[in-house]
Amino acid sequence: MRDSIFSTLQEGENSSIRNTPIILTREEHMAQKPFLSTKEVAQFLDVNEKMIYTLVSDKSLPATKVTGKWLFPRHLVEQWLENHIINYPRSANIPSSQGVLIIAGSHDILMERLISLFNRLYPDHLAVLGNVGSLGGLKALRNGLCHIAASHLLHADGQEYNFEFAQEVLGGEVAAIVNFCRREQGLLVAKGNPKQLHVIADLGKPGVTLANRPVNTGTRVLLDRELQKAGLDGTRIQGYQQEYQSHWEVAFEVFAKRADVALGIRAVAELFQLDFVPLRWERYDLLISKNRFFEEGVQLFLNILHENSVKKLAQALRGYDLRECGKMIFQHQTP
Repeated sequence: MRDSIFSTLQEGENSSIRNTPIILTREEHMAQKPFLSTKEVAQFLDVNEKMIYTLVSDKSLPATKVTGKWLFPRHLVEQWLENHIINYPRSANIPSSQGVLIIAGSHDILMERLISLFNRLYPDHLAVLGNVGSLGGLKALRNGLCHIAASHLLHADGQEYNFEFAQEVLGGEVAAIVNFCRREQGLLVAKGNPKQLHVIADLGKPGVTLANRPVNTGTRVLLDRELQKAGLDGTRIQGYQQEYQSHWEVAFEVFAKRADVALGIRAVAELFQLDFVPLRWERYDLLISKNRFFEEGVQLFLNILHENSVKKLAQALRGYDLRECGKMIFQHQTP
């Protein structure tokens, strides 16, 4: 029997192909499923099913246990596989000493303002921010597409940031991790919090619509972990699959009443005059590779972090803590 799955189009107005059968291959069917079984992951990775349990234990293959069975978020499995690629092209490396400083990674309002300040202070240089999410920034740094990666990826322990991800994606290529700020993350809701959303578990209430961030962002990593802790399946939340690239965009969706809630930073809630339900303070770091650390643009940018002008920029916004700004960060070693 042919290995395929049959489905039927739902009826719709003006449709000339109602009830037309569609044949999906196993691969196409798996690509549409948000969660995979152990057998399906084994087929996807082309390994023995028993090997999957070893990968979960030894290689941190993303998984969760529901009613005694392992389930694997498909997008995290794909992300895990990409992070474990060890042979990748380096031909796209950006040239040195061109007066351009490329920072790639997490979107941040204070970072946007700092880049504008840098460009005013150093007209012979041009700093730009590539908003590709924290994980996207690490990959860009790995592939030589940026000078600095900006990241706030939370470890599984819920305490530390960025080190495990840097090791996975970059290996020993990181020369330094320098703190930019601590910032407050929480729920962005309309004035008066009409849906009464006070904790992550409230996102499971009927009729709640979420404006979500992409899977390669630190904010999405935080949301997915909080949803898992609350025992919620994100895919059952209206709007979960709809992704927006920046804190600006999700805040606007809530402001425009197209969404009831989004996870974002306090600063953007204040600027859009939204209510803010605090969740946690997070560390937002800058990662620099060994072959870029002593370039002129990188050093000028790191030096500016110690200037009072940066603190003045932060004072105009709520939800930022710059007490560790510009300091080298080292991973806390537990006994």
